[in-house]
Amino acid sequence: MAGIRPTFADGKPKVGLVMKSLSNEFFKQMQAGADKFAAENKDKFDFKAVGMKDERDFAAQVDAVENFITQKYDIIVVAPADSKAMATPLAKAVKAGITVVNIDVPLDAGAKKAAGIDLAFFGPDNQAGAKLAGDALAKDLGAGGKVVILEGNPEADNAKQRKQGFMESITEGKLQLLDSKTAHWETEEANTLMTNFLTKYQDIQGVMAANDSMALGVVKALDATGKSGKIKVVGFDNIPPVQPLIKNGKMLATVEQFGAQMAVNGIKYGLRQLAGEKFSGWIKTDVKLVEAKDLS
Repeated sequence: MAGIRPTFADGKPKVGLVMKSLSNEFFKQMQAGADKFAAENKDKFDFKAVGMKDERDFAAQVDAVENFITQKYDIIVVAPADSKAMATPLAKAVKAGITVVNIDVPLDAGAKKAAGIDLAFFGPDNQAGAKLAGDALAKDLGAGGKVVILEGNPEADNAKQRKQGFMESITEGKLQLLDSKTAHWETEEANTLMTNFLTKYQDIQGVMAANDSMALGVVKALDATGKSGKIKVVGFDNIPPVQPLIKNGKMLATVEQFGAQMAVNGIKYGLRQLAGEKFSGWIKTDVKLVEAKDLS
């Protein structure tokens, strides 16, 4: 049962990390940070990381959780791709006595309640982070600036929160929103969507992309139409490929949310919970605006 402390066969707990798409540079960074931490602490715990092939491969996350339950893992750290759908398999893990740590994207509150679990969330304020990027764009364009939003997965709470942050910037900065559609966090889908936006709206001045993978697709579309640097782009994640784009003016800004450290913190919190500590509510992690002046 959930309250019984597991006994470790080799004296070490088994920790599983369930991430989203490993085609996204952000989750590659997350895995690299977690792998490094696990290697440095291999005497303290055994570790395995699992990712999805793309951002909508929800079944892979469910399978990963099921496998970790079957293999009697002690801790599962998870960044849910679907904030509602993941509540049920994670509730099964909790009932099996596994310590579950929710990072990056919060599970839906209603879904948690329905599944009978009360998990703390360890992650960033996505709405506040997106507003940092949106405010930078609003300041650059000025009142009346015409913008489009590329949203993340509709099923993910962080996508909804980032859109809310962008909308706050649009309202406060008196920007004009021409359109807002999802590209499901994906680069090529964002390239296609942005190409369509450019055909439909001749007067776009700014783009708010809910992650940097999509921002890369936006820049690709702008490059193809000779509009790079003329239309201002902001993103979210501060993945390595966007840094040269910010330096050379193809992007205005992004938001650092310290992905490499996020999974490490999740593992640390999991080990603390396993040792008897209790966490509840929202344990916030840092976000920070990154502009050209912040990059050496």
